[in-house]
Amino acid sequence: MELGIIIGALLLFILWRKLPVKGIKDITTEQLKTMLTDKNKVFVDVRTAGEYKGRHIAPFKNIPLGSDLSRLAKDKEIVVICQSGMRSKQACKQLKKLGYDNVTNVRGGMNAWKG
Repeated sequence: MELGIIIGALLLFILWRKLPVKGIKDITTEQLKTMLTDKNKVFVDVRTAGEYKGRHIAPFKNIPLGSDLSRLAKDKEIVVICQSGMRSKQACKQLKKLGYDNVTNVRGGMNAWKG
């Protein structure tokens, strides 16, 4: 009985972690392709400098996760990418806590990019 409750709680926690975060848009890499020339967006790659140097998408600036994100423009949409979408989701959450309203995560990250 107790094991069932623990397993149930664990499953609920995992499902809760997968839910989209309020106020953060998720886009695919296909949707990203249509945005890359938009001057009203700031493109941020939160991977390490080495990962970024190995392969990146032209308009993206490398600002590794853990860096100070508060200097980004608050009047533009912030589009965030990483390798798989996990670190970028974390960065999006940080941006929301810093008061950014227009935050977008690239689902699947560079792993999904076919450019």
